[in-house]
Amino acid sequence: MCGICGISHSNKQTPERIFLEKMNAAIAHRGPDSDGFYTNQNIGLAMRRLAIIDVAGGDQPISNEDDTVWITLNGECYNYPEMQAELDKRGHHFKTKSDTECILHYYEDEGDDFVKKLRGMFALALWDVKKQRLLLARDRMGKKPIYYTIQNGTLYYASELSAILAALPHKPAINLEAIDLYLSLQYIPDPFTAYQGIHKLPPASMLVWENGQATIKKYWDFDYLPKHTASEDELAEELRVRLKEAVKMRLLSERPLGAHLSGGFDSSIIVALMAELSSGPVKTFSVGFEEQNFSELPFARAVAQKYSTDHHEFTLTYGDIPSTLQTILRHFGEPFADASAIPLYHLSKLTREHVTVALNGDGGDEDFAGYQRYWLDPLANKIMHSPSFITRGLIPAIANLLPDSSNKPVGQSVLNGFKRLAQIPQFDSRASILRWGSYFSPKQRARLWKNEFSQKFKPTNAQDYLIQYYESAQGSLLDRTLYMDLHTYLPGDLLVKADRMTMAASLEGRSPFLDQEMVAWSARLPDQLKVKGRSGKYLLKKAFASYLPESVKNRSKQGFGIPVSAWFRGPLYDWARELLQSNSMQTYFNRDATIALLNEHRAGREDHGKRLYALSMLALWLNDN
Repeated sequence: MCGICGISHSNKQTPERIFLEKMNAAIAHRGPDSDGFYTNQNIGLAMRRLAIIDVAGGDQPISNEDDTVWITLNGECYNYPEMQAELDKRGHHFKTKSDTECILHYYEDEGDDFVKKLRGMFALALWDVKKQRLLLARDRMGKKPIYYTIQNGTLYYASELSAILAALPHKPAINLEAIDLYLSLQYIPDPFTAYQGIHKLPPASMLVWENGQATIKKYWDFDYLPKHTASEDELAEELRVRLKEAVKMRLLSERPLGAHLSGGFDSSIIVALMAELSSGPVKTFSVGFEEQNFSELPFARAVAQKYSTDHHEFTLTYGDIPSTLQTILRHFGEPFADASAIPLYHLSKLTREHVTVALNGDGGDEDFAGYQRYWLDPLANKIMHSPSFITRGLIPAIANLLPDSSNKPVGQSVLNGFKRLAQIPQFDSRASILRWGSYFSPKQRARLWKNEFSQKFKPTNAQDYLIQYYESAQGSLLDRTLYMDLHTYLPGDLLVKADRMTMAASLEGRSPFLDQEMVAWSARLPDQLKVKGRSGKYLLKKAFASYLPESVKNRSKQGFGIPVSAWFRGPLYDWARELLQSNSMQTYFNRDATIALLNEHRAGREDHGKRLYALSMLALWLNDN
C-alpha cells in the first residue's frame, strides 16, 4: 500500500526533483516506511511506501530486467503468487518478491492487456522508456485513487489532490459545477474534482499519455444478465466458497493483520471467515458512540466473544468532532459530507496501533442489496405514478404529522424518506439514491446559491449523472439500481472514505466483498435471492446464518450512522453558525438560507442534520481556498 505521484513533460524536459519531493511529502502518511524516485527525459515517478509484501526488498520504483520499463504501485495484487509462478515459467527474472514486479513483466509480455491479470486493488503508473509512454491505471471497483491534470503540456498525477496542488504554481479555480453536484450527492463524482482542470480517473480505466496527448479507455465491466439458474442451496454453498476464497487471498501479509468489526452482518461474516482461516485469535476493532441509539458495540462484542477475538473498542464523543473535521478534510482535499468518515478516522488510528492491515465488510450492501431503499423503490414507483392529489397533497400532509425520527440511525427510519420523497417535485423514479438521500433537492439548492450562480446549474444535474449509469445497465429495476450504485455511490463516496481515512492512519484496508470475481458473480443472482419482502441480502443471510450470534443474525440494517442531528441541535450549533456566516460561504451562498436551515433544525421543525454537516464541510474547505 502506497501513495504514488509523478510529472511527465511533453517537451523532453526532465522534471525537477524538488517538485517530486513536494508531491511525495504531501502524501507521506500513505507510505511512512520509505520513499522512491525515478527521473529521466520527460518523466518523474515518485512514491511513498507502506510495506506489506516483500517488506525487505520491495521498495519502488521497480524496473524490468533492462530498465526499459518502470513502475510505481499503490495497492495489492492478491493473486501475485500465481502470477509470479507463471512468469517464472515464461523465463522472467525477478529482482524482488513483490506483486509490483509481476505487473511489469506482464506488461512486457501482453502490453496493455496486463491489467486483466490483476486481482486486487491498485492505482499504478508505468513508464515505457522506449515508447516514451506513461500509462496510469485504476482498479476495477475504484478502491485506489488517481487524480490528474494537464497544465501547459505537462501531466501531473497523484494519489491525493494535495500532492498535485503541491506541484502546481497556482491553485486552480473552484469548480462550481462540482460543488453543485456535491450538494446533491454528498461527494464530488468522477471525473470531477472541486478544482477546474483537475480530474479523477474513473474506476476500471487506463489513461495513456503519449506525445503530449492523453487517452482514456475503460478495460472492464460486469453484467447482471444472464441470471444464475442453480438452486438456492447450491448458490448459497457457492457463495460460501467464493467469499471464503476472497477472504483467504486477503490474509496474505508480512505485517500484522486484523479486522474492522461494526457489529453489522457483513463485517461479522468477514471476521467469522478470518477466524476459520487463522491459526490464532483475530484482532478486531470497533467504534461506538455515547448515544446508545447509534452504538453497535454490543453487537460487535457478541461476534468478538463467539470467535474469541482480541477485541479493541473506541467510543466517539461530540468533543472529538471540530478538531477532527479540519484534519480529515485535508485528506479528502475537497468537500466530502459522509459523516461516518469521523468514526472511521478514529477507528483507523486505534487499529494502526496494533496492526498494519485491516479487512472490512465494505461492498456487501451493493453486492447483495442491503439498503432499505432497494425494497422501498417499487413502492416509491407506485407513489410517483399516483395522481397529484396523493403525491403532492395527501402524502406531504401525512408526512408533516409524523414524528421526527432524526434521533434514529441512518437507515432506521422510513418516515423521513417519505417526507423527502414528498418534497421532491417530479423526481425521476430511477434516481433511487437521490430520492431517498438526505441532501439538497433542486429547490433547496436554488435557494442556497446566490442568484448569479443558481442560474448556471441544471436542477437535475445530479439526477442526470446517476441516470446515465442506470440507462446503460440491463436487467430489472433492482439490477439497474445496483449497477448505478456500484458505479457512483460506491467509488465516489464509500471507497473514497475508506481509502482516505485508513491511509490517514497509514493503515491498509482490504474489502473481500469487493473482489472482482465476487462482484461479477453476485450481479447475476436473481432479484428474489437479494430482496425478499422488507429485507435485503437474502442469500447472504441464508448462507452465513449459522456463522453469527442470534443478536446479529436477527437484527435489522443499521448502517454506520452518526448522531449529527443531535450534535447540530446542541454542542455544534454555535460552531456551525459561525462557519455558515463566514465570508467565503457568503461569496457564493445566501446567508439567510443557510442560517434558516440551522434554526429550523434546532427548533425541531425539520431534520437538516446531514445537510448542515455537508454545508459545514463545504465552509471549512472554502475557508482554505
